[in-house]
Amino acid sequence: MTEWPSKHLGDLINVKHGFAFKGEYFSSEGDKLVLKPGNFPIGGGLRLRPGKDDYYTGSYPSEFELSPGDLLVVMTDLTQSAPILGSPAFVPEQPAMLHNQRLGLVTVKPDADLDERFLYYVLLSDTTRRQIRATATGATVRHTAPERFYNVSVAVPEIQVQQVIGAILRTIDDLIEVNRRRIEVLHEIALAVHREWFVRFRFPGHERVALIESDGGTVPEGWESVPLGQIAELTMGQSPSSEHYNVAGVGMPFHQGVTDFGDHLPITRKWCSAPGRVAREGDVLVSVRAPVGRINIADVDLTIGRGLAAVRAKDGRQALLLGHLRHAFAIEDSMGGGTIYKAIGKQDLAGVRVLKASERVAMDAEATFGPNLATIRSLTQSNRHLRAIRDLLLPKLVTGQIDVSSLDVDALVEAPVA
Repeated sequence: MTEWPSKHLGDLINVKHGFAFKGEYFSSEGDKLVLKPGNFPIGGGLRLRPGKDDYYTGSYPSEFELSPGDLLVVMTDLTQSAPILGSPAFVPEQPAMLHNQRLGLVTVKPDADLDERFLYYVLLSDTTRRQIRATATGATVRHTAPERFYNVSVAVPEIQVQQVIGAILRTIDDLIEVNRRRIEVLHEIALAVHREWFVRFRFPGHERVALIESDGGTVPEGWESVPLGQIAELTMGQSPSSEHYNVAGVGMPFHQGVTDFGDHLPITRKWCSAPGRVAREGDVLVSVRAPVGRINIADVDLTIGRGLAAVRAKDGRQALLLGHLRHAFAIEDSMGGGTIYKAIGKQDLAGVRVLKASERVAMDAEATFGPNLATIRSLTQSNRHLRAIRDLLLPKLVTGQIDVSSLDVDALVEAPVA
């Protein structure tokens, strides 16, 4: 292992707090997005949250308008375990973003021999993040400050090595981002096509099909509005005793609710050694407890707890069923009862109305949606592999445990994760 000199962050960077934007000027629409800790996922980078992000309509000092490429870190984490405290991100080109008080703007000192991309990955490493969490104060909300941040120690090699390390890890992150954008586009295409065919009724050949009145409203001739239970098998989850849960991979993957839902596929962090209710690979997973209606796809057979239901099309057209369920639950928690949180039972879920199209349109729809879903699944799994490679490399690269001069990135990306 190469021994690199250790330096305090205060010798290398400046950190500036953001502005206290007033809640009365927050809006769901606008052209200036106020960045918050909620925009920072645990793995670094930024995550926009359509429908949840706030835009600012009031006045503010111009120095708190961020520029593309600015480096930010989270200074306040609303949870006791503080998993995102110190999490870094670069500001993207779009949309225009504002720097609020719970974030720190990081700039490299003029006399510091420090590569900003290398710094990003140093801030992302567990070694650095543990030190940052140790500086935090607060019983529930955890907060750090620039002065405490400056006391964190990091190992810093010569600038050329920093640049190579930054470039290697960025290559992997760029591949992840390309896949993410492709997934996003494919998802939007699927939603748009489903809306065009099954909401606006502009499916192929629609000009030759009359619209008729039915119990479920106006539908194309030969179509029906039917309860979900008529076209799908429903498996409601049931939680085994917690003594059977483990993180060692013993038994089947276990999902109690939406805690480990991804954008499309769930991420398994827990297993269950006792037999239980099973969702088969390809089943649509629907959350039946708050939030009601969040959806993922089971990419392996897994055990489901009482917060989930598994839905499988009786005719095998799983991609088409997914489109119907996404439309039915487009607004989370739009159905369900409960005095503390919303929930629905099997009868409620079975009664959700969906459209049963003519055989020809159903066949065409599955032929359209099926490959789209398969590609999303493949790209999602590829990104999991790339993240695992990055997470394996990152701590070793930023601490000098790997000689970067002999590293073959292409071979690493293609190899299985040990």
